Amino acid sequence: MDSHNMKYAVVIPARYQSSRFPGKPLVDILGKSMIQRVWERCCAAVGQEKVYIATDSEKIRSVALQFGAQVLMTSSQCLTGTDRLAEANNQLDCDFIINVQGDEPLIEPNDILSVLAKYQEMPNTVINAMCEITLEEEFRSFNVPKVVASKTGNLLYMSRSPIPITKNGGYTFGYKQVCIYAFSREHLEFFAKNDKKTDIEEVEDIEILRFLENDITVKMIKVDSASIAVDVPSDVNRVLNKIKSVN
Repeated sequence: MDSHNMKYAVVIPARYQSSRFPGKPLVDILGKSMIQRVWERCCAAVGQEKVYIATDSEKIRSVALQFGAQVLMTSSQCLTGTDRLAEANNQLDCDFIINVQGDEPLIEPNDILSVLAKYQEMPNTVINAMCEITLEEEFRSFNVPKVVASKTGNLLYMSRSPIPITKNGGYTFGYKQVCIYAFSREHLEFFAKNDKKTDIEEVEDIEILRFLENDITVKMIKVDSASIAVDVPSDVNRVLNKIKSVN
């Protein structure tokens, strides 16, 4: 099958219960919920008919239906967003899924398209995006997954610790994960079948490591935009300031 004819969807996994920030997808950002802002950016990239929100929350479902989104209900037993994606694809039956995290309200539509294009060029490869870190405080923050990749873009390791770091603990450069992924149907099925967190994934709390620990190649692509992930309530102000500075 020509990779451009493969059936795909963009799915935004969203749960209400977040340990660091309960109710996070519904937090108000200048009159719109965060999940609506993410959904709008996904629609701008691929069109509304290809975008779905996958959730286990009736609250999120009801808000999403009000702003016009397609919603897939998934179980509350999903350990990670990727497990939620695997469940969602049982309903969608797509050849591959683009996963956009529900906590990056400033995600660039073009970055979503870059991941899509890379997957079509390299079907059946796990694709993830990354961008350069420009602030040392992000490099040092345990909320930000740092990426180390080979010259050809294969993921070598991802960690919440600051890496790569000099032997004196110095910051030279770094890349951070941008939470846009492409997964084939087979990779999602693999993830769902191996439904216990792997050892390093459990320690780092980074789900993409489940692939790496099982010797599955993850291809990283560089994108320009440094999106702001909302991990904790204080991140909302950073998003607000960015939106206000652009408008």
